[in-house]
Amino acid sequence: MSKEFTCSIKRIRFDENYHPADSTRLTTNFANLARGEHRQENLRKTLRMINNRFNALAHWDNPTADRYSVEVDIISADMDIEGNGHTFPVIETLKTTIVDHKDNTRIDGMIGNSFSSYVRDYDFSVVLLEHFDKNPASAPPEDFGDLHGKLFQYLLNSEAYKANFHKKPVICLSVSTSKTYYRTANQHPVLGVEYKQDDYSLTDAYFHKMGLTVRYFMPADSAAPLAFYFAGDLLSDYTNFELISAISTMETFQKIYRPEIYNANSSAGDVYQPSLTYQDYSLTQIVYDREERSQMAVKQGKFTEEQFIKPYQDILEQWAASYSVEKGALKKYAA
Repeated sequence: MSKEFTCSIKRIRFDENYHPADSTRLTTNFANLARGEHRQENLRKTLRMINNRFNALAHWDNPTADRYSVEVDIISADMDIEGNGHTFPVIETLKTTIVDHKDNTRIDGMIGNSFSSYVRDYDFSVVLLEHFDKNPASAPPEDFGDLHGKLFQYLLNSEAYKANFHKKPVICLSVSTSKTYYRTANQHPVLGVEYKQDDYSLTDAYFHKMGLTVRYFMPADSAAPLAFYFAGDLLSDYTNFELISAISTMETFQKIYRPEIYNANSSAGDVYQPSLTYQDYSLTQIVYDREERSQMAVKQGKFTEEQFIKPYQDILEQWAASYSVEKGALKKYAA
């Protein structure tokens, strides 16, 4: 292909005055919180939870647990396929910045954290559902996630991304309710206790096609492990503050969105099976419509099919056939 896709980066502050952009997926956690009559109260409480959790983890030289606050920017990456100025919102993530109120300095936090993608909605809510309707007992299609994975890696290698960010993103998500996790002897001073599993989930395999591998850690005073998706070395490529910013931000969202797992009243044991039917948990004082979120995924998948996949199908297929990315085995880490 003679023409490159053009990537562009936009950012908007996630604060108590945040209003979702028109291009933001409505199923995105932070967008869901910013609607309705409780929107500003939701946002204020969410940010307070993030700050409190950050200070609890960054406890050294912080006796009153209020030395730091976390600023969150929503990063939107758009892609122009035909070079005519018409863009499609491909990826949306978060970028954190830590404010040190004692030293009056600003410190880089994590890029990544949350992960939002219309094409992922299309893959899981259109392609996969149609495939299983026709082939109920089969595995996902062999090429499932290939296009999305290449688009993601193309973005990370773009001049637009490199001009804005100096590190690859770390995505922090919930563990899978379909898998069992086993506590290991490995313990990191910030990430906490490492867990492993014998079999990777469909999400793990999907993120691997994006060039990311996964490790599972349960930070101190957490109820359950988090899944960290990354390229490179999670433990040496990122600072303690970057890791803490990812934990404090994403654990907060998970406590709101999946309280049965992340706001449970007891912590995961040596052998842990996450469940959304668990009854012994606490609710945050934040209004969140989880049912609407699930329903919207299918609508947004169809939107992507109509506005991105079908109009650019020939171009995308030719590009995907010629664009090569590094391939390797999905790594297993064991203590």
